Amino acid sequence: MVTVNEIKQHADKIYATVLAARRHIHQHPELSFKETETSKYIANLLDGMGIAYTSGHVKTGIIALIKGKNPEKKVVMLRADMDALPITQQSTKEYASKNAGVMHACGHDVHSASAIGAASILNALKDGFEGTVKIIFQPGEEVLPGGASLMIKEGVLKNPDVNLAIAQHVHPSMEVGKVGFRTGMYMASTDEIYLTITGTGGHAAMPGDYNNPLLIASEVLLELKKKFPNDGKSEIPTVLAFGKIEGAGATNVIPEKVDIQGTFRTMDEKWRAEAHELITKIILEVCNKNKAKADLKIVRGYPFLVNDKNVTENCRQAAIEYLGKENVEELPLRMTAEDFAYFTHELPCCFYRLGTGNKAKGIVSGVHTATFDIDEEALRIGSGLMAWLALQQLKTV
Repeated sequence: MVTVNEIKQHADKIYATVLAARRHIHQHPELSFKETETSKYIANLLDGMGIAYTSGHVKTGIIALIKGKNPEKKVVMLRADMDALPITQQSTKEYASKNAGVMHACGHDVHSASAIGAASILNALKDGFEGTVKIIFQPGEEVLPGGASLMIKEGVLKNPDVNLAIAQHVHPSMEVGKVGFRTGMYMASTDEIYLTITGTGGHAAMPGDYNNPLLIASEVLLELKKKFPNDGKSEIPTVLAFGKIEGAGATNVIPEKVDIQGTFRTMDEKWRAEAHELITKIILEVCNKNKAKADLKIVRGYPFLVNDKNVTENCRQAAIEYLGKENVEELPLRMTAEDFAYFTHELPCCFYRLGTGNKAKGIVSGVHTATFDIDEEALRIGSGLMAWLALQQLKTV
């Protein structure tokens, strides 16, 4: 039987490799579905470890298999995403991005490096457990339709059939050394809203000649605000927010049309569909009343993410064994989204958070910022804990 101490010893032994992997991937970030060199780098590491894998899934994805004794008994999947963001990094670190305008600002470099470490640990201990661990390195988490959905369509959960899946995500607001879990609903679905309101343009000094789409757009947003107040009092957590409104006019030029973009997020599929209808109804009513045209597109994004009770509680207890009860926290609901949600609608899953912040060292920047970084001690925990969680899940019936 593999023990916590054995895992930690292997995590210490592989730490230098994991650290180097994180820094290399961080230095050479690639955008969603373009992770060609990242995929080659990971494949070379797996080759060096003697771990069997297949590549080319959704073009850049990798699926590695680590088989213990009686490999058909149970299959646990560990997932790591690989893509970066279109952000220009602000850093003087030696491992700062070398690709202009691209940065690992969401920690996917950490996720991939941790999974590499977990793979090494599990491969070294494969004679000490029963079952199979399937480790996937997934492209395109950051953009629709999400690499998870595409890998599922390609059959990632088959051959061998996966019983459950686990993934971790960096959490800069949590101190390094800690992790967080939440059972049940955890993260929201995410939909993109694209709206064009067309009125009649003209000279601003001649109001009888135009139908100002800016005013109509303002009325639309105010009416939507009444139905979706974003005050946290809704029975079902819901956010409707608009981050872009653009009318290409001037001080004395009324534009013909206004473009608006926003996001809708919630945690209930029935309400999600109903809300889409309500949003459409309000927009059309306001535009029709004002004799304007509305072109609306609501793009369905990722579903809500739900953590399976049994799998998550098992992972929580395993984390307590690995890190101590004082280092395992309860997570609040989040209205952010994550394409691992697709897996949670296919099979029992656990998506947890890895503390990567360190206030004493000034490592406090959030994800999706130009100054994001981690306390790299988190890599030791990330790789060891992933391996330990997989082993504990293989033991359950």
